[in-house]
Amino acid sequence: MITTDYMLLCLGMGLVTYIPRWAPLFALSRRTLPRWLEEWLDLIPAAILSALILPALVTVGEPRQLSLWNNDLLVAVPVFLFALRTRSLGGTVVLGMALYWLAGKFLG
Repeated sequence: MITTDYMLLCLGMGLVTYIPRWAPLFALSRRTLPRWLEEWLDLIPAAILSALILPALVTVGEPRQLSLWNNDLLVAVPVFLFALRTRSLGGTVVLGMALYWLAGKFLG
């Protein structure tokens, strides 16, 4: 059963999620940003993705320990190079899945 408290909680969570996304869009939509700022902002998704993925690639076990010779990193390097060279998302995904499967099969 949905109560008033539950509805207010959901509404509050929605506002807390929506307002921080809406405010910069609203404030910046009427002005032109400098080219250097646009270029800098374009780098943010790659930086966030790298910060999320790198620890998983270079650490293993519990507690986490540095390991530069694990299957994840051995697969990531050639897949990254393939992605840079071809710029093919589909090919990169297929190659990554195939190499990850092969690494699990033959490298353990």
